[in-house]
Amino acid sequence: MKHHRSFLNPLRAALLGALAASTLAVADDWPQWLGPQRDGVWRETGIVEKFPSGGPPVRWRTPIGGGFTGPAVASGRVYLMDRQLPEGTRNPSNPFDRGSIPGRERVLCLNEADGRVLWQHSYDCPYTVSYATGPRATPLVAGGKVYTLSAEGHLFCFEADTGKVVWSRDFKQDFGAKTPVWGFAGHPLLDGPRLICLVGGDGAVAVALDKETGQEQWRALTAKEPGYCPPTLITHAGRRQVILWHPESVNALEPESGKVLWSVPFESRAGLSVSTPRLAGDGLFITTFYNGSLLLRLGAGTPEVVYRSQKASEKDTTELHSIIPTPFIEGGHVYGVCSYGQLRCLKLDTGERVWETLAATTPEKETRWGNAFLVKHQDRFFLFNERGDLIIAKLTPLGYQELSRAHLLDPTNPDPGRRVVWSHPAFANRSVYARNDVELVCVSLAAAEPAPAD
Repeated sequence: MKHHRSFLNPLRAALLGALAASTLAVADDWPQWLGPQRDGVWRETGIVEKFPSGGPPVRWRTPIGGGFTGPAVASGRVYLMDRQLPEGTRNPSNPFDRGSIPGRERVLCLNEADGRVLWQHSYDCPYTVSYATGPRATPLVAGGKVYTLSAEGHLFCFEADTGKVVWSRDFKQDFGAKTPVWGFAGHPLLDGPRLICLVGGDGAVAVALDKETGQEQWRALTAKEPGYCPPTLITHAGRRQVILWHPESVNALEPESGKVLWSVPFESRAGLSVSTPRLAGDGLFITTFYNGSLLLRLGAGTPEVVYRSQKASEKDTTELHSIIPTPFIEGGHVYGVCSYGQLRCLKLDTGERVWETLAATTPEKETRWGNAFLVKHQDRFFLFNERGDLIIAKLTPLGYQELSRAHLLDPTNPDPGRRVVWSHPAFANRSVYARNDVELVCVSLAAAEPAPAD
């Protein structure tokens, strides 16, 4: 018996080791805006520390049309949206012009292994928006379904495998919403049985729909315009709350009913409530292009305003005036990109600036709307900037430390007066998936396998 036990122990160890190895080999998905936990953190292991001299290897490239939609990656598929213009048609030379621009939107499902299109759904979608390149919101994949939102308010639920339409809603027809200046852009939020959407219309800035049928569960809030900020789920003091920031106020809703739990006024000029609110301990941090930063201290009732920027200026900025990217909070510090491309570090509790740099965005000079998206990975960040560069860097209170940089694709969108890439990448399967207006590229970020022992 003793001998038998000694035989089992090595066998058990071997089996456990094999199980651990197989577990480590499982790749993560990126099934929605800001990743699996909607927090901008990439948790896969086995990722490259520094790019090789020739750049990271490209796995595949697939031609696509225009759009700001980021890719979603789930269960061996990549989901994306784009826009197709009729032959001979172009968007207005002035990107701020609004009319009725003919075109179609597409939802694409690609094979993750080789970028081959597995299915697509195309629908007529004339644009009445400024910056008419294409759709804005990242697809959301869960439970064998994929949910997509068009720039003109068409919400679809598809079977993820086949592309069959399960249900659809039209925000303008169903809820009386008006297309915002820059289109419907709030990435839908899935919470249990409900899909929570930023919509608009009287009493319907936020709307919850049954995820299986599309039937309305509740609606809440009224504002002149809904803005562009995605609904955000937080848990504070054991209580789950949906944070809905529209251009007039920051609000917390009960997820199950839509009941307003609290509301704090915070004006966002030009309707530019965009960046996802960030929770750190009791602090809820919000940033907007003109009106700057707001820090709320959450408690049992209405939050306390710790500070808010006093200058409603895009140029004469104090804290963080962000328009596109979502900041990251770590160790009592905020890291984010300000109105003219300044990557900044602030002290969270005071808003005091610790440092800033243009190195990650537009190093030659401050540039209006200069941009980079921040994703945390272990002790460093991956930053994807508007020039199509992917940067590995450390961001600490001591400063910006760039470790490596590679060019993934060329900027193609001319709307801001220079060519840019303004689409958030996805990180999954030890790869990065990034798009411009002509292609989606998948690039391996896997660390090199160690050489076998002799």
